[in-house]
Amino acid sequence: MNSGATAFTLLELVIAIAIAATLAVFAVPSWHAQVARSHRVDAASSLYRAAQFPETATGKDAGTLPAGLDQAPPFGSPVYRLRVLGGDDTNGGYSVEARPVESGPMRDDACGTFVIEATGLRRNQNAGDTAVANTNECWNTR
Repeated sequence: MNSGATAFTLLELVIAIAIAATLAVFAVPSWHAQVARSHRVDAASSLYRAAQFPETATGKDAGTLPAGLDQAPPFGSPVYRLRVLGGDDTNGGYSVEARPVESGPMRDDACGTFVIEATGLRRNQNAGDTAVANTNECWNTR
């Protein structure tokens, strides 16, 4: 028999688990915040792309976004659904919204629905269509 065999003691194992748990307590919320931020950036960039469509489309097709422009991200499972809203005197002729998918990861996000108008005005509204106070933070891409 080899008398030089080594093993972890129970104390060393408990210390290693405590260190891993401490790292997880700080890493998981930070990771979730980063994922939410990347979804918001994707929604904002998709809105900018989609807002160009009504400017160049003609006729009845101007109100319906083609595949790839109707969701964010453009490929894969949608996190936001995009659509063109009707025009009025205040929005410059049209607006485009990115609404979180009901069963998606952003359904309860504080930024709610992203809206950009033909005039360039950007805003966010929650489920009750009331304005969100932190619009600049929601659209921040840095």
